[in-house]
Amino acid sequence: QVHLVESGGGLVQAGGSLRLSCAHSGRRFSTTTMGWFRQAPGKEREFVAAISWILDNTVYADSVKGRFTISRDNPKNTLYLQMNDLNVDDTAVYYCAASQDNLCIMAEGYDYWGQGTQVAVSS
Repeated sequence: QVHLVESGGGLVQAGGSLRLSCAHSGRRFSTTTMGWFRQAPGKEREFVAAISWILDNTVYADSVKGRFTISRDNPKNTLYLQMNDLNVDDTAVYYCAASQDNLCIMAEGYDYWGQGTQVAVSS
């Protein structure tokens, strides 16, 4: 079993920055990829970014490329999402997730999910 807990969400003005964290515990060998997804009110959950748990490979959604950076600290079993130049369209609940697939960008490919952390961007 894998347990994921997000933190770091909050309210920020447009153009500001936030860093989300996701603490990973449990069966690490069950995790090949860690990812961030988000879901805005009335919208479907969408992929944001993913990173290989062992290698340095990353993949980003076009909407966040150049503004968001995904990273991980393996000794701390923690995943991060640095979000810069935030805009109102980034407002959503952000979820971290763990997958056994390599750099999976589909929510269906993730087996474990955190409870989510709210990010709100004001104009």
